[in-house]
Amino acid sequence: MRRKNIYLLIFIVVLFGVSLWSIVPFGTKLLGSQGLNLGLDLRGGSYLVYQADLSGLGPDENPDEVMEGMKKAIERRIDVLGLSQPIVQVQSQGGEYGIAIQLPGASESQTEEVKGKMVALLTFMEQDSSGNWTPATGVVDGEELTLTSRYFQQNTYIRLDSLNRPLVIFHWDETGQELSAQVTERLIGKPLAIYLGAEPLRGEDGHIIAPTVQSVIRESGQIEGLSAHDAQELSDLLNAGRVSISLGHWSGEGDSRAFTANVPLYERTVDATLGTDSIHKSILAAMIGIILLLLFMIVYYRLLGLIACVSLGIYGVILLAIFNFFPITVTLPGIAAFILSLGMAVDANILIFERMKEEIRTGRGLGASVEAGFNRAWTAIRDSNITTFIACVVLLWFGTKLGAFMVSGFAITLFIGVALSMFTAIVVTRTLLRIIIGRRTTVNPAVYGVRT
Repeated sequence: MRRKNIYLLIFIVVLFGVSLWSIVPFGTKLLGSQGLNLGLDLRGGSYLVYQADLSGLGPDENPDEVMEGMKKAIERRIDVLGLSQPIVQVQSQGGEYGIAIQLPGASESQTEEVKGKMVALLTFMEQDSSGNWTPATGVVDGEELTLTSRYFQQNTYIRLDSLNRPLVIFHWDETGQELSAQVTERLIGKPLAIYLGAEPLRGEDGHIIAPTVQSVIRESGQIEGLSAHDAQELSDLLNAGRVSISLGHWSGEGDSRAFTANVPLYERTVDATLGTDSIHKSILAAMIGIILLLLFMIVYYRLLGLIACVSLGIYGVILLAIFNFFPITVTLPGIAAFILSLGMAVDANILIFERMKEEIRTGRGLGASVEAGFNRAWTAIRDSNITTFIACVVLLWFGTKLGAFMVSGFAITLFIGVALSMFTAIVVTRTLLRIIIGRRTTVNPAVYGVRT
């Protein structure tokens, strides 16, 4: 048993050393310039929520699969725009679907760029009898479909014409070929406009891109009139991820319900200065709470409390290392969850210590009291932590479904913190107690906070 304790102590020291190394220097790690990923509420940035228009899906298309494809496409498009550490979540509630997008550290101009192009769907429009632009549609397999970029193959590229003007070349998939043939056949000699989301795509001269159809177009097409920069950006976005549905928001009820494309249902901007101030205040509050906690443990439990403080210090370092290594996004509610999990780690130690004190009062030796204290407290620690795990899973599920990133951040941090608190209470504290006091033969109850 003694050799086993030595091995455990070596493991704990090595784990603590590696964890401490991974988060030093504290000044840079804790402020997020390296290591820890700070969430939107701490770093600043934008939070966008879009509803999805699934009315154009076919009967054989699964909305869950479509939304998951949208999520991946949006993530790739954000990568093309050069924004770092974005978080994209699919929302579903009551048969309605949407996308929640966090853009930590994004400036106002970057957010506008995302809103304008990242979630946009190219739609081909024709003029009705009144001269208004309406979606160009065709019938494929008995179903009316709108001609959009969802039928593009992902091999769009740039080509220069004879005057060195950029052309965006795209190719239709099988369904797109049939739709394009139907639309262009009936529009020969008429304009066919291209809309990016809810707004018409405009050329370098500011005019709407609406070329006159000269012949039937089946396999491929081209977009001309863009500047070199806009043409390349459009090509990159289309290749990064093919958007299959429109995102925006619904308004109205019943028959008057209408969809506005490319306009978010909800938008929130967090100032970076507010985020930094939140960090500093959170760290100050955490430090005050931790100091009071450590003082209470030492005053009330004496030597046992001192061992608990060492165990809690190891717990805090390892937890920060976990956040730094994976990495896990730290939010303001996440910091609150960290402090809460620290309190639960103390609670586990208190259960153990109180059991030990009961054994000491009955006259048992220190070694036997240590083992009895852990064995009798274990079931209470286990059951209380399992119920917390269940609550964390429920919170994470609701937070993910509803796009509530603060709820998700709280749940993840609390889950990890509670799991680690079990490890430190059962392994770290137990090993330290066995080595420091487990082999003592004389017992002074006052040293262990036992009042007779």
